[in-house]
Amino acid sequence: MSEKRKRPLVPPNIERLTPYEPGKTIAEVQELYNPSQISKLASNENRLGCSERVQPAVEKALSTIHDYPDPIGRKLRSKIANRHGFARENVILGYGSESLIANMCRTFFDKDEDAITSEATFANFWIYAEVQDIPVHKIPMTEGYRFDLQAMADAITEQTKLIYIANPNNPTGTFVTQEEFDAFMDRVPEDIIVVMDEAYFEYAETIHDYPDSLTYSHENLLTLRTFSKAYGLAGFRIGYGIGHRRLIDMMMKTKLTFESTALGQAAAYAAYDDTAFIEKSRKMVEKGRERIYSFFDQHNVEYVPSAANSVMMILPDAQLAQKFTQEMLKKGVILRRTHGFDLPSCIRITIGTEREMDHFESSFQELFDQIFYEKDA
Repeated sequence: MSEKRKRPLVPPNIERLTPYEPGKTIAEVQELYNPSQISKLASNENRLGCSERVQPAVEKALSTIHDYPDPIGRKLRSKIANRHGFARENVILGYGSESLIANMCRTFFDKDEDAITSEATFANFWIYAEVQDIPVHKIPMTEGYRFDLQAMADAITEQTKLIYIANPNNPTGTFVTQEEFDAFMDRVPEDIIVVMDEAYFEYAETIHDYPDSLTYSHENLLTLRTFSKAYGLAGFRIGYGIGHRRLIDMMMKTKLTFESTALGQAAAYAAYDDTAFIEKSRKMVEKGRERIYSFFDQHNVEYVPSAANSVMMILPDAQLAQKFTQEMLKKGVILRRTHGFDLPSCIRITIGTEREMDHFESSFQELFDQIFYEKDA
């Protein structure tokens, strides 16, 4: 009998992967603790729901659900392109911006090429790069949990193929300014792709020094956006990328054939024109951010001012962050620990409805003395 071959099940880059850890669902919390109220403030969804235009559009699309969807989403891509002054060929669809990140990782990198990003940013970029065995150089953030674009430009080498910037950033909520971005792009060689992940664009676009990357004409610039956040379509998993025709053409070669569903395309097409709903969502978030800033100030809790629909609180250590998150969960308030983003002592809170923020504050208040001051007792 021949000797059995002893080879690993997967390559080393897959073996060492740490999978993305999503926030808990309402059903999970109901099953675990059965609280009287559940406020899901962990996943940065739009807690208002979505546009009232979505349901009838989806119900109509159900009549053709037995057919495969348009594999390249011509109708939705045209609508997105027209709004921003591009051709349809400059737009690509995906399962949220996450699948577009996976797409660009499998499309653009050759052997010995690497990427640059920041520490404490969207962990799925690191994960999908690792899946493709792409080295990623993580640049430390500046004081205030901000991207250090100058240091990122300094880190460019002959091997650099792509630079990933989340703006606003997840989970910190901070953003790079137009002045910082202009200076950065002046230093980036034209053969390096710069990815601007603008998943939270709709919450930041009214900030006077926020750079809308779609107003730039750099051929090496790729913008990612999603319908999962402000548009409230997280359950449909649909997002889009906009860039130079050559970038999009190459990504179209490697995308999954039917990567955006018929229902997702119909939902996004209907939601995209409802500017009143987006404005209502933005105002809720702006009001909620100010409310939580005031609440944290009253309780001497450190936090990071945000341009997204969440606020990150900073606790003294990881142990306290873990305990606080768990105790809030028992009360039905689902929060997001950020240890998976290399921020073990921080917690991200999605801005919710007034009822949900009331629940957060009352639960926080009940735990405040017990959790925050028990060490001093």
